[in-house]
Parts: sequence; C-alpha cells; structure tokens
Amino acid sequence: MLNRTLFGARFLVCLAAFMTSTLAPVSAAVKQTKGDFVDKFRQLDEVLPTPNVFRNAAGAPGHEYWQQQVDYQIAVTLDETKRQLSAQQVISYTNNSPDTLRYLWVHLEQNRFRADSIAETTEEFGGLGRRGPTSARPSDDSPAQISLGDLRRQQFMADVALGYQQLEVTTLDGTALPFTVITEQMRIDLAKPLASGEQVQVKINFAFNILEEDAVGARSGYEHFPDDARKGGNDIYLLAQWFPRVAAYSDYEAWHNKPFLGRGEFALEFGNYDVKMTVPADHIVASTGVLENAQEVLTQAQQERLQQAQNAKRPVYIVTPAEALENEKAATSDTRTWHFSAENVRDFAWASSRKFIWDAKGYHQGGDVQPLVMAMSFYPKEGGELWQKYSTESVIHTMEVYSRYTFDYPYPTSLSVNGPVGGMEYPMITFNGPRTIWHEDGTRTYTLAEKRFLIGVVIHEVGHNYFPMIVNSDERQWTWMDEGLNSFLDGVAGREWDPNIPWGVEPRDVVDYMKSDVQVPVMTQSDSVLKLGPNAYTKPAVALNILREVILGREQFDFAFKEYSRRWRNKRPTPADFFRTMEEASGVDLDWFWHGWFYTTDHVDIAVDRVYKLRIDTKNPDIDFKRRRQEENDKPSSLFVERNKAEGKKTWVERNPDVRDFHDENDRFTVTNEDRNAYQKFLAELEPWERKVFERAVKEDKNYYVFDFSNVGGLVMPILLQLNYTDGSEELRYIPAEIWRRSPQEVSKLIVTEKEIQSVVVDPGWETADVNIENNFYPRRIIPSRIESYKAKKREGWEYKDIMHNIKQPLKKPDVKIKKK
Repeated sequence: MLNRTLFGARFLVCLAAFMTSTLAPVSAAVKQTKGDFVDKFRQLDEVLPTPNVFRNAAGAPGHEYWQQQVDYQIAVTLDETKRQLSAQQVISYTNNSPDTLRYLWVHLEQNRFRADSIAETTEEFGGLGRRGPTSARPSDDSPAQISLGDLRRQQFMADVALGYQQLEVTTLDGTALPFTVITEQMRIDLAKPLASGEQVQVKINFAFNILEEDAVGARSGYEHFPDDARKGGNDIYLLAQWFPRVAAYSDYEAWHNKPFLGRGEFALEFGNYDVKMTVPADHIVASTGVLENAQEVLTQAQQERLQQAQNAKRPVYIVTPAEALENEKAATSDTRTWHFSAENVRDFAWASSRKFIWDAKGYHQGGDVQPLVMAMSFYPKEGGELWQKYSTESVIHTMEVYSRYTFDYPYPTSLSVNGPVGGMEYPMITFNGPRTIWHEDGTRTYTLAEKRFLIGVVIHEVGHNYFPMIVNSDERQWTWMDEGLNSFLDGVAGREWDPNIPWGVEPRDVVDYMKSDVQVPVMTQSDSVLKLGPNAYTKPAVALNILREVILGREQFDFAFKEYSRRWRNKRPTPADFFRTMEEASGVDLDWFWHGWFYTTDHVDIAVDRVYKLRIDTKNPDIDFKRRRQEENDKPSSLFVERNKAEGKKTWVERNPDVRDFHDENDRFTVTNEDRNAYQKFLAELEPWERKVFERAVKEDKNYYVFDFSNVGGLVMPILLQLNYTDGSEELRYIPAEIWRRSPQEVSKLIVTEKEIQSVVVDPGWETADVNIENNFYPRRIIPSRIESYKAKKREGWEYKDIMHNIKQPLKKPDVKIKKK
C-alpha cells in the first residue's frame, strides 16, 4: 500500500510488501493497451542476415570466408597541354569465390559526369546534393535562385567532352572482348567461364579529359593557377577514380554493381598494383605505393634528404619552397616516367605538379608489420607555413592514435597532398584542401579556422586508411561504416591533439539534427540520405562515443572495437559483422542500442516529470499521528481566514470561550488506546524476520524517493541522474537502459538515500545527446538565455529606392581585382 502526494508523502508498509521483499510501484507506467507497442529491446538477429560459413554468429569471418583478388598493371600518360589522361592497363582477376563467373562488372566513374549518366539526369533543382544546395525553388515572394558555381559547372560540362573517350577491351593477345557500357558501368563478357580458383587477364585501353575540380566538384581533377610566373600558369592534378576498376563480388551481394551517383563512395577488391606515370619532366609525383625508380626521377640531393628525413625530429624538405617556386617559372616539353608499386591495396590514386613543395618525416612505429613509415606532404606555395608546420605532423599523430585502437599501420608511406579537393582518401595518399591567405604586401597568413580545418581534415582522411582502405566496408551501401567509425576515431585523435578544437563528435553536436525533420535512419543507403554529414559522420560517431564513455566503459569498448578491426583487417565486413562483434567481444547485449541509433529516427529526450518524497510510517500512533498533524499544519491556511485575522475579526469560538467541549481540545490526530492496541497487535502478528526488518527500517528512517521518468524522444537510453542534497553534496546514479524494457514510454524508480534531496538533474554532463535539457531538471529551473537590443532597419524594396537621387550618381570605373600570388 502506498499513499503519496506530490511534494511529500507517507509510506505505508503493509505485510504483503514485506512478504515479497519489494516495494509497490508508484504508478502503472505501461501504456501499450492500444496496439501501439514497440519492442525497443527486440533481438536484432531477427533483422540481421542469418550467420553462415562465410560470416559466423560472433561477427567474425567464417571458416569458408573468401574474397576476390584483382591486380593491375597500368601505364598512364598525363598530357598537360590537353589536360588529358591516356592509359593501357592489364587486369589480372582471380576468382576465389565458389561460383563460376561468365562476365566481369567494371566501374567507369569518369562516366558519372556524362550528360546521360544516372547521376546527372536525376540531379534535383533545389535539392540536397553532395555539394550542398546550389539552387532554390521559387516562392510566392522571391524568384528561383541558382548559384554562379552551378552555372560554372554547367558551362564546363557543356564545353568539355567528359567520360571515357575511348575504350578498348581485349585479351592479352589482342582478341577483342565484347563489352557493354551502361553509363557508369561496363560489363565485360569473358571468352570462357571463369571457374572457382582460376584467373583471367583483360587488357583495357582508355583515355579521358581531366575535370576541373573547382568547376565540377568531382573528388579529383585539376586546379589552375593563372597567376604563376610561367606563361599560361600551372596546374595541380589530383587523379582518382581515373582507371576502370573491377567491381567487388561478395558472398552476400554477388556483384556490387550499384552505379556511382556522386555521394556513395566505393566498394573494391584488394590487389597488387604496378603503375608507371609519364608526366612532364619538371613535375613531382605523389602516389599510392612505393617509388621504385627514385634514382631515375629524383636528384641526388633529394634522395639524400629522404634518407635524412627518416630520423628527423621535424619534417625535412625534399623539394624546398625555393626549388618549387623556381619550377613554377618555366615548363619543359620533356617527360619523365615515375614507377610505383603497391601490395594488397584496394585502390590507387596519385597527384602531379611542378608546384609541389615536398617534406617528409619518418614515423618509427616499431613492431613487425611496418617498423618505419615515411609520412610526407606535397603542397604548393599557397599552402605555406600552415602546411609546413602541421600537415606531416598530423599524419604521424593520426597513425600513432589509430594504431592503438586498431592495428599497426601496414603501409610504407602515408601522404597528405594539397590541391582543389577539400578532403578525400585513398590507400597511402590523401587530398586535403586548406591553405594560407596571400596579402598585397607579399605575406601569407592563415586563420584559426584554416588551421583547425587542416589538422582536422588530415587526421580524418589519413584515418580512412584504416576504415575503409584496410577494414574494407562497402561505402556505397553503408557510408556510416567508414565515415562514422572514422569520425569516431578522428574525434579521439583530434581531442588528443587539442581538445579545444571543436571536433563535432560530442553528444551535444548531434542534438539539432536528431530533433530535425530531415532525418533518415543511419542504415539508409548512401545516395538516399538527406543530410549526409550529420547522418553518416556525426550521428554514428556520437553513438560510438556514448557507447564507449557511458554504456560499456572504455576498457570493454576498446577491446571489442580492436577485435572488430583485427578480425576484418583486409576483409569486407557488413553492419551485422560489426554489431555482432561488438556484442560478442564486450559481452553486452546491445541490440536495443543498434536498433535505436541506427535503424530509427528516434531521438533522446528523457524527462523527469515528478519526484515524490516518501517516509515510512512507524505504525506507532504516538509518532505517526504527530507527524500527520504537523503535515496538516504545514498546509497554507485559507486566504479568507488570513484576511479576517489581518482585519482583527474574531471567530464565534474565540468570542465565546465559555462554550467548550471535548472536540475543542481533541482532533482526528488524538491518539487513543484503541490505536495503541492496534499497533501492538500489528507487531505481535509479525514473523520474527518481518519484525526485525520493520523495526530496522523505522529506526533508520531513510528518505524514500520515487522518480517518474518519461521517454519523450522514443530512443531508450540509460538514465544518468545527479542527486543534489540539501547539505550541498552531489551524487551520480547510473540507471541502465534496461529499465525501459517493459515500459519504453514511462517508468518509475525508487531511490533510497541517507540524506535529503534538494533537486535532481538528468544527464547533467550532456553525455547522451538529450535534445531538451530543460525537462531534465526537477524542480524545473529558470531557463537562461540572452536578449539583444537592435536598431530598426529602414524599409527595403524597390518602391522605397530613391530613384530620383540615384540616377544622378556618377558611373564608377570597375574595381581592379588584386591578383593572388
């Protein structure tokens, strides 16, 4: 039995309560009587693919796991005058699957920019593309809008023939193989079926015009510098998605032939690469892989500097700023061939320019995998001191941190290259965009934002070497598996660099998105996501941050995360493999967490609605009746009575004191012997253990509080509760998410304390991404905010223009634009 009021209550303990050794709940919180029940703790195995011999129930590769091997030999020529690439490649495809293949699917990502591609023909006006909104639909009071950048893009694509201009597919002996191009993809029909364990070689000749990245936004391309000393200026070339790449073939999807639409990135096979790039002789080339002919393309001084850089405390220039500036002044018609090789990588990218400054520093990782890694940066003079100070150091910092949580970096080099791409990743090489600002006095500076951007983007893109370049998830299907996991770890590395930089992975960083109306579940396929950044980067990163810091704890999380990374190194995991590994290695059922954060658009909003303070009745009428009289006296008296007293009015009873009886001296709280006898009878009927429990509870006279919580946002989470006591002390209580398992909408919780509670706060440290902190306080707090004064603006609009005055103004000469150096 329980009797209560809002701010204070009596706590009646009956015999049945003691017999069950439990306290009765304050209220029935279950409200699923209308057929609207949703099981927030439903087992995810009902949704995930059934474990099999390829992927087991623990989330690890099965005993019959397989993946294909695709090796490439490529000879490519960069024609700087035409801004064109032409190449010949030989693909060696090894079929490790149990299936017989009759054709190969090949991605032709350059064709994504053809006018007839799916990507271009489905571009929305006013939609949310990868480059953000570049246009706006008309409304009743404003015209439609289109950005100058979008117009520039349209004009470039109209003026330049894009996509592969020539494709020839043959066997090694020159016999033509039939192939079919379907915009962004090509199917090559093999001369004979490729049985399991067999290998086939295919030769492809191709060429295409290189995109201008600033005009098109393509993750690669060239950037032109018209103001360089050389007549006609110079270019930086960032080459990625540049060669026909065989699509992945897996146990769970067969051919991964979903076309490239611009947002969902890539799903590829591991292989070995042997690539020769013929470029202008004064160019410096940065590339995936190891430079095989340094003696042919580098000067003796440059080779010696590379040796020196291996043990340097700070980056050493391989090509100095002065040498790069001199290279900018003239060009040559001569060419030079750079030869790179790479083992067990899933892609290959490179960069080329005569503008590059080149610095390097050895990272002594130790261990048996790759004891020495050469961290290197390539950047033009526009990168300046910003790049010289921070790029290569950020590369090394990334490897130091990521390897602690995953595995040793396995490659001999790690590169950061400056160019027109803001941030993009490939094996061993990353493209990063921030630069300095040139001033008319010839100096260069950089803002705090650019400094933070450079450090942040280098950490993020170099981190992608781990996810997905090594842990080879399907980016096109599940962006969050590489971007989300990588954003989580770049947040760890970033805060170890400088926690004052806003890294965007704190729970508070996702609340606006989680309560917005432009959400889709994290599990949504990449090209259908409405807001890619918050959905695929921030939300999963925050989820993992919460999982580590709040739910599992660092030790359990770190062990499980490292186990996932180890299991799937150089293999292709799926979401099910990640979810299962994290649960199996941590020993914690997290199905409720994966379901809420990854499969729904629920948000976190846990409110503390009421707090009841309860006190156990002693059953002794001499004690309890006195308490009840005091409770009655503590209630506000009638306003009518108070005002009569203030006016000096006396009641009839007060005016006639001679008329008194028993009831004037006694009330309902007067203790009688009958009450005392009932108390003694109650004690006598208790079992010995019951009396012992009861008398101890009465003696201790603890504070009993019942908290009513409601799950406003729908996403079940632990309740982090701060109790603020009247003596000024605080206590944190952790209530696991399982408290919601039978009643996901409302729950009540009994908390017993020695001290008296003054106030409570849910999630005081903003650790769970709760979107509404105001209902986290009880009693409710006064909401802090700001107010600004302002001066009223003048009326705007064409009818308010002073045309009579404006027409008299003299015509000014056009401003002369200051050239950037």
